[in-house]
Parts: sequence; structure tokens; C-alpha cells
Amino acid sequence: MKRIRHHLKLLTQIPKGQTQKICTGFCQGRLSRNIDMNPPEDDGFGVISPRIKLRDGRHLAYIERGVSKDIAKYKIIIVHGFGSSKEMNFLAPQELIDELGIYILQYDRPGYGESDPNPKRSLKSEALDIQELADQLEIGQQFYVIGVSMGSYATWSCLKYLPHRLAGLALIAPVINYRWPSLPRSLIREDYRRKLVHWAMLLAKYCPRMLHWWVTQKWLPSTSVIEKNPAFFNKSDIDILKTIPGFPMLTKLFFDSLRHDWRVAFGKWDFDPLNLSNPFPHNRSSVHIWHGYEDKVVPCQLQRYVSGKLPWINYHEVSDGGHLIVYYRGLCETILRSLLLGQENLAYRPKPPSLFPLPPHDDKCFEP
Repeated sequence: MKRIRHHLKLLTQIPKGQTQKICTGFCQGRLSRNIDMNPPEDDGFGVISPRIKLRDGRHLAYIERGVSKDIAKYKIIIVHGFGSSKEMNFLAPQELIDELGIYILQYDRPGYGESDPNPKRSLKSEALDIQELADQLEIGQQFYVIGVSMGSYATWSCLKYLPHRLAGLALIAPVINYRWPSLPRSLIREDYRRKLVHWAMLLAKYCPRMLHWWVTQKWLPSTSVIEKNPAFFNKSDIDILKTIPGFPMLTKLFFDSLRHDWRVAFGKWDFDPLNLSNPFPHNRSSVHIWHGYEDKVVPCQLQRYVSGKLPWINYHEVSDGGHLIVYYRGLCETILRSLLLGQENLAYRPKPPSLFPLPPHDDKCFEP
């Protein structure tokens, strides 16, 4: 008892912010297994971004870039991927933003950054969050959506639930759910990534602590892990990882939110994207997929099949691209010019397999 009083006395002598960080660190170690934690406004993290309050009481944090929405010609909502946040750097040149009059809205998806977790997260709720964000910020009846990696499942949901609100849409290195009914078994049966997702889903449901250990050991982009086992990144990706902080959200504090995000993305969907209809039948706008030919997270064979089943989607391929193509120099400008202006860059047309053989599935890349 004397020792407890002694430590409490020490805590009262430490500045308030440091005390809160100590307590938060303790909670991370002891309570993180079953708790989705979001930093309240007065804790050691501090909420510094503007937030909206949704109808169900949750808050979404956001940042605005580009020209004022009152004068913008193009208004774009960017949906970040797994382990990322609204702070992800979408490398659009300021000169292009000013020239075209682009307003960009980025937000923390539920449970990420400064946004509250959503215990009822679903495909539809992600799309409705985007709609409510757009309505509360009054950016207009129609807007563009760009989804990156895991954020693509929210983007597919916009095609399903919000087609009337879309001015155009792009998916960058979008994930593919192996449970989509229209994916042929012959194409995915031997894909090691399918087995990887299956085991991750089992761990997420029955053994989240082990999943956390596995994710942080295998996915965190430390130099030693990448050099020994480039399982998820090609050479171009590895060069990018040397210049960006990687996945700062992969911590115990936010892990439950990440786990729920994963389970929605790779669980059973209530619609099949390969059965979606063209939201722009009169060619008033367009839908695009941008993918890396050397992507080790989502094989380009699957992405080519998806775009082939949906001929109204414009498919673009980066010949030396991995999964992190959104960070490649000059690509964001090309994506914007294609999405907003309809300008095609022939360098990103997919090569015929006969001229440019598809990369093989290689289980050996997962060997330590």
C-alpha cells in the first residue's frame, strides 16, 4: 500500500500531459485486447483536426487541401488504406491543383487517427460515412472518390450504394476479396495470398493477439525485415519505404479497429462487385483501376480479370509497380488527369501477356 501511494504521489508531480501518456501506455499493454480506443480530446494525443459528428454519434476527423470548395471545379474525397490515415501524402502537384481548381478532402476512416471506431462497421456504413461527410461539409451533390488499397472496399461500396453521388471514381492498387462469388476457382485455387487471407481471418476472429504479433513482425517496414523477406514489396516499393514512415497505425492501441477493418474487407460481402452496373452509362464520367504489374499483395492477374468482367472500367497498369504505386513520382498527377480530364497516358496500358509474361505465383517469397 505504501508503494502504491508513493507511485501515485510521483504521478501527481509529473506534468499532466506526461501523466496521461504514461497511463495510456499502461492501458496499451494491459487492456488493448478487447478495447477499441480513440483518443479523447483532452488526452496526451490531443484532437487537433476538425471533426464532424455523424448521426449515430460517432466523429470523423478530416483535412482539406487544394483550392477552396466554394470555387473548386473538381471535388475529390480520398479514402486511405490499411494502417494509414488522412495524413497520407497524395502526391498531386500544387501547380496542377491550382490550374484545374481541385479541392481534396481526406478523412480518417472509423477507428483510425482521430475518428471514432465503428463497432457496427460494414460495407454500407463506409459508403454512408462518405456521403454524410460530403453533406455536412457541403461539397455538392456529386464528387469524385479515390480509394487506395484497403480503402477500395469503401470505394466499391460507393459504386453500389452511392452511384448517383459520383462524378467519377478511381481505385489505386485495390484489394480483391477471394470470396467474391464471380472469381473463378481456377484463378485463385493455388494463390498463396488466398491462404494467407484465410489464416489471417481465422486469427482475427479467434486469436487476435497472435494476429497482432504476426502483422507487426511481417508487415512493419523495418529495413531488416524487408531485406530478408520482400514478401509484400517489389524493388520500387522498398525504395519508397525508405522515404515514408510506413504503417504507424499498427500498434496495440488501434489494433482492434484494424482487425475489424480487415474482417469487413475480406469477409462475406452483401454484393458482388463483378455484377455492378456502369454508373455512367452515357459516358458523362468514368471509373478507373490503377495497379502495379509487380504487386505482391494483389496479383495483377486478378485485377486484369476484374477489369475484363467490367469493361466500363478503365484499367491502367504500372509495368514496374508494386503495391505502393500511389507514392510513385508523377503517378498521382497522371491519375488526376485521367480521372478529371480523360487524358490517357499510353505508358500505362497493360501489356499483352504474350509480349510481357505475367509474373508467376511464387510460394518461396514467404520463406524466412
